[in-house]
Parts: sequence; C-alpha cells; structure tokens
Amino acid sequence: MTALVLFVLIFLAVGATLLAANLVIGWFVRPDRPNPEKAEVYECGEQPVGSAWVQFDLRFYVVALLFVIFDVELAFFFPWAVVFGSANRAADESKPVAVRAEAAANLQPLGANPGKQVAPDPAAARALAWIAFADIMVFFGVLLVGFAYLWRRGDLEWVRSVAAQGPEPENGTT
Repeated sequence: MTALVLFVLIFLAVGATLLAANLVIGWFVRPDRPNPEKAEVYECGEQPVGSAWVQFDLRFYVVALLFVIFDVELAFFFPWAVVFGSANRAADESKPVAVRAEAAANLQPLGANPGKQVAPDPAAARALAWIAFADIMVFFGVLLVGFAYLWRRGDLEWVRSVAAQGPEPENGTT
C-alpha cells in the first residue's frame, strides 16, 4: 500500500469519526422537548400566512441557478489573471532581474528551480501571456454564447411579455 493511499484512508477514517462523534454528542446533549410551536412553519420570524404548499414561480429557481452558474464560472478568471500578470511581469525587461525571476517562479511548479534567481526569456514569457489571453477570450466567448442563448430564450426577463410567448392554441391544447 502506498503512502498516499494510507493517508487518504486515515483522512477518511478521521473525518468519519469526527462526524459520528459530533452526531452522538449532539444526540446526548440537546434537549428533546417537542411542542406544537416547534412543529409550525417558520417564515423568518413572521407569522405564517396561508398554506406552506404554495406553488413558487419557476423563475425564482432559474434566476438563482443562472447566478450560481455564472458566478462559479467567473471564479476561473482568478488563476488566469495570476498567469497573465506573472507572464507580463516576467516579460517586462524594464523591471529588475529579481522581480522578473519572482514573477517567473509563480509560473513554474514548486521545486523546479530551487534557490535560482534566473530571469526568463522575455519572448517566451510574452508568448505565454498571449496564450493565456487567447485562452481567456475563448472561455469568455463560451460564457457570452451561453448568456446570449439565455437572453434570447427569455430566461433573464423577470416578466415575460405575452406577445413573446406566441399565440394561444384555439382548442385549448398545447
């Protein structure tokens, strides 16, 4: 058994043990006093109005999911910004060698050149910056195509117009 597998098994065992310990301690410590007030529907401190089985408009969920999707995809811009900025700093020949070497160290895996202060080739760093720029433009283009599709479909409009939905069927069927 390799050390990595052993570490993963130990990690899983410790995690499961901590989870089980918290559940058991909570079961022993928490009070068990059910009453009708605890069984009521909770609406942010307000008295509930109407039934809890109300049909929510699907647009609430669509807008929330679209926000989450685009928000998570924007998180991919951060690693790109690090690579692009470091490559541009490493390519800038007006900066001192130490600054350019530190910027190049951000682009290399750990342990590649331990203790060496070597400035990279400016042309190679500039090429890497342009490749990173092209990569993010492709990624951003895919995001824009998805955004345009959702916009065209009308999923971003909170109130849809009746004219955009098309004519009603005459016999009442869809």
